[in-house]
Amino acid sequence: MTPEQQIMDFLDERVFAPILNAPRASTALKSGVRLTINRMNERDAAGMVEYFWAAMKGTPRSIGFAAKMQAEGFDRFEEVFEEFRRRFDDDFLRAARRQG
Repeated sequence: MTPEQQIMDFLDERVFAPILNAPRASTALKSGVRLTINRMNERDAAGMVEYFWAAMKGTPRSIGFAAKMQAEGFDRFEEVFEEFRRRFDDDFLRAARRQG
């Protein structure tokens, strides 16, 4: 499995799929998740990690989107950041560069 797939599998399980599979999730929230997935899939592993941390840092758009996720009762990047940080650390990225 590629490093990129490892990252996406983690985020899919913990953040994306619960929203996309939930009938109660708003159309706007599902659309935003699909856009996030597409943007992440355009990047290599290092770019995906960078995207994650940029979203955590917050832009007006990402802050509003995270608030919408929380308001609808779903986990955000903020809820998974500790595990993400442990799994996709510098050692992971060095190994990903060696693979590529």
